[in-house]
Amino acid sequence: MKVLLIGGGGREHALAYALHASPALTTLFIAPGNPGTAKLGQNIALQMEDRPGIVAFCKKEAVDLVVVGPEAPLVAGLADALESAGIRVFGPKKAAAQLEGSKDFTKSVAIAAGVPTARYATVTSLEAAKAHLAKVGAPIVVKYDGLMAGKGVTVAETLAEAEAALHALYANEPLAKVVLEERLVGEEISFFCLVDGETVLPFGSAQDHKRAYDGDLGPNTGGMGAYAPAPAFTPALEAMALARIIRPTAREMVRRGAPYRGILFAGLMLTVEGPKLIEYNCRFGDPECQVLMLRLKSDLLPLLDAVARGALHQTDIKFHHGSAIGVVMASKGYPGSYEKGSIIRGLAAVEATEGVTMFHAGTRQAGAEILAEGGRVLTVCARGDTLRIAQARAYAAIEKLDWPQGFCRSDIGARGVMHESALENI
Repeated sequence: MKVLLIGGGGREHALAYALHASPALTTLFIAPGNPGTAKLGQNIALQMEDRPGIVAFCKKEAVDLVVVGPEAPLVAGLADALESAGIRVFGPKKAAAQLEGSKDFTKSVAIAAGVPTARYATVTSLEAAKAHLAKVGAPIVVKYDGLMAGKGVTVAETLAEAEAALHALYANEPLAKVVLEERLVGEEISFFCLVDGETVLPFGSAQDHKRAYDGDLGPNTGGMGAYAPAPAFTPALEAMALARIIRPTAREMVRRGAPYRGILFAGLMLTVEGPKLIEYNCRFGDPECQVLMLRLKSDLLPLLDAVARGALHQTDIKFHHGSAIGVVMASKGYPGSYEKGSIIRGLAAVEATEGVTMFHAGTRQAGAEILAEGGRVLTVCARGDTLRIAQARAYAAIEKLDWPQGFCRSDIGARGVMHESALENI
């Protein structure tokens, strides 16, 4: 099979890593890709927004399957354009991708399907938002309805914080649609499922670390690390989430005439009443994808192609024993302003470490050198029989990096190791 992978971040490097291992693969194109993906396939100078260009390239190269990594092209309708041209695609069409594209849409689906989720109200003006705040008080979660690259959500502990978030949103967009939601209390996990209409195949759980600094302090980021599986997400809780959240959502999307096909990423809160839905995303997470791909034992390509062909019911999935962890190396200053162009040394030593795999995100090739070009630059990942072993391997590998302009958290996986130890003592 010839495959075109859309995207150029750490998630796409991890997907390329898994696709490259498939015996079914003949050619892998990545658009636009990064220095890491260049070792696994052919990077193509195509922009994700260029739907006509992507379709034309697929026709010219006789591409068998397109795998879309990021959410924005899916929400914009890339899958629709490809399917209309007779090209198979892994990723939901525009109507189904609204599960990520619109928080209000997701809430309406959850309510219609009887999915447990936080109480909420949707407003379209600053005045209406303030009126709702006065009625319900704080803490409260303020969510911009559309895509904001992970920066449209504020968990406000006080009314002042909530009002500041609202003023910032409405200053940019006076008629913005905003979801105001009760804050759920519990442990947050990420649950991934392949979905093909009403067929659901669990792809595993993970937990990520959003705050920039140790101890979950500092500003929110796109994710500073992740581990899989999440020890707190027991088989009983997974079965509950499938029965109460994922499968009812899939059925409701079919009922609405917008069947979901792709990877469905559910952000869940493990409350005292059981798992509740926080949000849906229509793509693999980043850095969750990196650790999921390390754990995957099955061939990824036939799984994704089965979803694209509507044949997921004919497949199953297997994972390696043990755990995987990913630690993000970011440019100092991230998620604020940071320097670009610093040289990263020691990459070969990291990659030679037993049980360790490294994925590129914000890097650039300059001759023989790899330079830091983005905020989140690398994800150093490791697998082990236990999370504690995987964690030790990842941090041992990071010690071999020579990059003074970079930083990482030193406590990725700490909560999972604690859960793991508690389970071992039962």
